Amino acid sequence: MADRQQRILPTVADTEALGRELAAGLGAGDLVVLDGPLGAGKTALTRGIAAGLGVQGRVSSPTFIIARQHRAGERDGAVPLVHVDAYRLGGDLDELDALDLDTDLDQAVVVVEWGRGVVEHLTDRHLRVLLSREPDSDVRTAEWEWVD
Repeated sequence: MADRQQRILPTVADTEALGRELAAGLGAGDLVVLDGPLGAGKTALTRGIAAGLGVQGRVSSPTFIIARQHRAGERDGAVPLVHVDAYRLGGDLDELDALDLDTDLDQAVVVVEWGRGVVEHLTDRHLRVLLSREPDSDVRTAEWEWVD
């Protein structure tokens, strides 16, 4: 996945399926930065990533608690997932530091919604995913690339 890729996602199920595909290339230490407006599918994509990683528990938006940790499942190769919603952080680096994401990065895949411009400094390389949604439609578009 060295080049930017794009896909039209007609349904939420398609968004989750893309997440499962992306998870196949992720492992402990990877950072995924999700960007896009409300309703673009960031949490649906994260549900797919979680399913692909084989984590335990239901994945929902961590808006009010800011970060959720999902333990690795029972299957071989499963890794934990840390799911963060940086929207309420508003770029506050002190609050971000309090989450200790740099510690989690060694042991888990970290997915950050609304993370663009906030968390990229945590790693030398991250997967950036931009999601958009057509007005008055469930059709979404995803663009993704690894950024060094």
